[in-house]
Amino acid sequence: MSPQQNPNLQKLMQNSGLWRASSIDRELQSGISSGFDVLDRELPGAGWPADGVTELLYDTPGIGEFRLLAPALARLSRSQSRRIVLISPPYIPYPPALHALGIDLDALLVVRPGNGRDMLWAMEQALGSKGCSVVLAWANRTPGRKRSTGQAQQKGPGNGLEKGLENGLSDKQIRRLQVASKEGRSWHILFRPAAAARVHSPAELRIHLGPDTGGAINLKILKRRGGWETDVIRVNFNDGLNQPTPDFTKLFIPSLKRNHVISNQARRPLDRPVFPATADRNLHPE
Repeated sequence: MSPQQNPNLQKLMQNSGLWRASSIDRELQSGISSGFDVLDRELPGAGWPADGVTELLYDTPGIGEFRLLAPALARLSRSQSRRIVLISPPYIPYPPALHALGIDLDALLVVRPGNGRDMLWAMEQALGSKGCSVVLAWANRTPGRKRSTGQAQQKGPGNGLEKGLENGLSDKQIRRLQVASKEGRSWHILFRPAAAARVHSPAELRIHLGPDTGGAINLKILKRRGGWETDVIRVNFNDGLNQPTPDFTKLFIPSLKRNHVISNQARRPLDRPVFPATADRNLHPE
């Protein structure tokens, strides 16, 4: 029996993110271009999804995960009147770097919940509000709070999402966020530890990220609609953020050079970008 013939089955598939293999090509929607042709060729719909849960799995912040998303975030921030929400980012967002990447700062909203329960509630509310185009959440930074055996369960918003948070997000929690994302037509990006790749997840798109040198990032798509796992893909960033610091000593006049001895070590270009921090270390650590 097809979903069209069974309304209950159709509703289940819409809310849970399930799909029929026989109708994948028909159901795929046009995606949001990532800004990188090599990645768009591998993503369903030739771009990032407009809704649903996308998991980016990695361990070390600052390897290029935000620069990978920047072209799509910039396009959404300027083409829609909805918000881009950052929940529990590991670094304070750095406005000059984000502006240089083309992101409209007026569209950004940073939320810093006090605990894991509030974080999950904030994610669900933002996704279902229909006022957010993207909700980014750093679940690998979630502070777990274990309750004592005799402690009564606290009632209130987010109830039912807190359990198991200290051990990472559960399938039930991710599935609930998936439903909220679909209802609110909001793209949900979850940053999770690389170890999460070893366990099942209801997320529609799962990508493992790895560091590279020379202004690039390595990624491997672990799960996607209508396709198998990919080989490692190298994405090159052409945003100019990996330029070395200029050697300002070359501006000194000859007379000053004779009076001020400058070691070769001091004149060596620093191996860091021109900005105080890259867009991935969005500002200074807390």
